[in-house]
Amino acid sequence: MQLINNEIWKSKQTIDQLNTTSQNTLVSTLEIKFTQITDNTLVATMPVNSKHHQYMGILHGGASVALAETVGSAAAKMCVQNGYCVGIEINANHLKSVKEGLVTATATPFHIGKATQVWEIKITNEAGQLICISRLTMANQYHSI
Repeated sequence: MQLINNEIWKSKQTIDQLNTTSQNTLVSTLEIKFTQITDNTLVATMPVNSKHHQYMGILHGGASVALAETVGSAAAKMCVQNGYCVGIEINANHLKSVKEGLVTATATPFHIGKATQVWEIKITNEAGQLICISRLTMANQYHSI
């Protein structure tokens, strides 16, 4: 059962702000772009090309996990006010290979609590087929790093 709550975003951010804060990080190296914020989801895309391949010429599983953690972490951060979040566990099931194109990751919350959050991230190909599903657990922190 998924949490549906129209008031989950405590720290209002725009797509432009999310993309700007990602400059000069792994996010920009992988060409991940945030594209949409809805009432209870955050969406990002990533191209699939030779920079994202493993040795067999298909999307590297680590790149999928990096995409999942990127979109889930950003969503989690937007759910806390005056704090930040850190990942404490992520898993991923790689269901279908991708050689090229664009993949889309959608983060949806399962649980948003005072101490932890749990997010489901579905990654789909351009045909809308599920290629990876991930679950990310985040710890909420309310003091500065």
